Amino acid sequence: MKPEILLERLKESATPKACKTLDIIYEICVEQEKREVYDFSVATIARLGYKRGVPKAQSLRNKTGESYRALLRSFEEYHHNKKNNVVSKKEDDWIEEIQNPKHKLLVRMQASELAAANKKLREFNPPGTRIEVRDYQNEKLDEDSALSSLERRALEYIISEEFLGKWDFSISEFGEVVDSSGAVVLRAATIDAVKKALINL
Repeated sequence: MKPEILLERLKESATPKACKTLDIIYEICVEQEKREVYDFSVATIARLGYKRGVPKAQSLRNKTGESYRALLRSFEEYHHNKKNNVVSKKEDDWIEEIQNPKHKLLVRMQASELAAANKKLREFNPPGTRIEVRDYQNEKLDEDSALSSLERRALEYIISEEFLGKWDFSISEFGEVVDSSGAVVLRAATIDAVKKALINL
């Protein structure tokens, strides 16, 4: 039921004071809509309406505040349903473009099954949940694969200008390390391999 319709029905059996409070709560909720802030919780509405005559949050939660809570729920449900309808329409729009009725029916059935499967997955693994899978058998191996500071310095020395200059080596256009006579000392891509090892290990 739309909030404006529920408001009129609630006011039919309410006291004049309660009618005034219902009107104020309704106005505050409409203001929330205009701000595109869809928070219609008891605490929020009580805070926003405190200076306008809305009872405190605790009073709204009591039995006497049942009609007020019903009005707030109607706003929440209205916007929840509206949001779901828009999303659903966008998701299914492409199916309508299928010309063959048989194919369209099959696709709709599969889309329905997929939606049901996704719902079960979300229940099993809620969005935002982090799952870590650890391989304890290989954990020690992974730790050992990291370079020690001594190993790192040794690899850095191999590709340093100091090492190349000391032995009169240079790097050819093919990435090989060659001596002064042009003989290959280290094969092509050795320097690149050492650089990658330093970055990744």
